[in-house]
Amino acid sequence: MTTVIIDYESGNLHSAEKAFQRMAAEVAAGDVVVTSDPDTIRRAARVVLPGDGAFPACRDALYDHRGVFEAMEEAVIRGGKPFLGICIGMQMMATRGMEYRETAGFDWIGGTVERIAPRDPALKVPHMGWNDLVIDRAHPVFDGVSSGRHAYFVHSYHMVVDDEAHLLAHVDYGARVTAVVGRDNLLGMQFHPEKSQAVGLAMIANFLRWRP
Repeated sequence: MTTVIIDYESGNLHSAEKAFQRMAAEVAAGDVVVTSDPDTIRRAARVVLPGDGAFPACRDALYDHRGVFEAMEEAVIRGGKPFLGICIGMQMMATRGMEYRETAGFDWIGGTVERIAPRDPALKVPHMGWNDLVIDRAHPVFDGVSSGRHAYFVHSYHMVVDDEAHLLAHVDYGARVTAVVGRDNLLGMQFHPEKSQAVGLAMIANFLRWRP
């Protein structure tokens, strides 16, 4: 049983790899590998897509890695394997992104990635640092995690979902800012669980145990 973290040269994957390996060992969830090999992705038990930077650049970089998106789609959409998108990896699940230019996403969870717009002009964008999660809907990824726990964010855009049922958690940053989305076998976290200390590690462990 293998969890793959997709490597498409978007950000430093070292901290994510170490966090997932640590929690996989704790919950006996098998191996964790970082890969861009389509065959390995197709055979995976779970798929994790991280991402740092701008939506269009990440999307272009992913599609430039021949066969990677197709392998992800085969494993996740047709194969029903659990999927976790982190930061831009979550945003790319949306229908479209509006950062710099309109860019098509995967359209796995209907919605648009829009710039955060706090009502208070004193609140700076990017939204950077710790913020309190507000859990909107129960999900196994929140086992042992309650509203008010802190997670670490670094972003200027967030996913505005078309269907409120897909919004699992948010934070307040002068406006409602999406933190976790999900449907069926799909999950996305706008924050970085690998940098969110105990709560992030707990949610990684819950994802690794999750059987949608």
